[in-house]
Amino acid sequence: MTQETSDVTIKKEGNLPAEMNFIQDAGAGLENIDKDDLALPFLKLLQSGSDETKKKHANYVEGAEAGMFYNTVTKRLYDGEKGIEVIPCFYKLTFPEWAPFERREGRPISPDRGPEILAKTKKNAQGKDVLDNGNEIIKTANHFVIINGDKPEKALMAMKSTQLKVSRGWNSLMQDQFETDPKTSKALPAPMFSRVYKLQSVENSGSFTWHGYKVSLAKKVDNASLYQMAKRKNLITRFLFVRKGVVKREWSYPDPGSLWIKNL
Repeated sequence: MTQETSDVTIKKEGNLPAEMNFIQDAGAGLENIDKDDLALPFLKLLQSGSDETKKKHANYVEGAEAGMFYNTVTKRLYDGEKGIEVIPCFYKLTFPEWAPFERREGRPISPDRGPEILAKTKKNAQGKDVLDNGNEIIKTANHFVIINGDKPEKALMAMKSTQLKVSRGWNSLMQDQFETDPKTSKALPAPMFSRVYKLQSVENSGSFTWHGYKVSLAKKVDNASLYQMAKRKNLITRFLFVRKGVVKREWSYPDPGSLWIKNL
């Protein structure tokens, strides 16, 4: 053995040299990645007019059909009729400002103007809240979830318009969950992330046909690791709304230094 090779002792662990310690180096190199460098994983409920369902569109996804769920980051499709299981981790109601539909881009002009902005709007012929500059305020219920499966996925569900009623029903269902304290026998509100809910798509019809959400209680979380993931929120979008217009990214690794990202 040469001096050069004797100076470095290689130990195999999990088919990797000891010098390749992914856990010890967790998060290294990601320090300068901010909100402009990341894509939020939205869980979209596809409609007949969604770009992902149009075969000639640049955003077409093979196999995509109206009524399916689609993770915009992992590009995974889910059968909406069969449904998926999700664990809610965080909820926030926001009032983003959007440009008019005809010149709307992929992100809002402002992520959250707060409920007080509604006092500065007027209802147009379509019943939308419009500012004097022509922009719209779209009340949005944001549900941060973990998609339960072989490989858990983080996602953000943004419910608007007719789906706000579904969101309110889901919130009420979550508040109706209780656990009995064995010491006092008192019923205490269960943690949001202690329950698994089934998410399905249903077809609605009126002047036109569209797909909406259906949420029902499935079971209690029975996997300790999954429960801890949801509790720490480190698998959900990596973002938490902590005050209006500010988002906190939490790390669950040895150095839990927080990164603050403004104006998401």
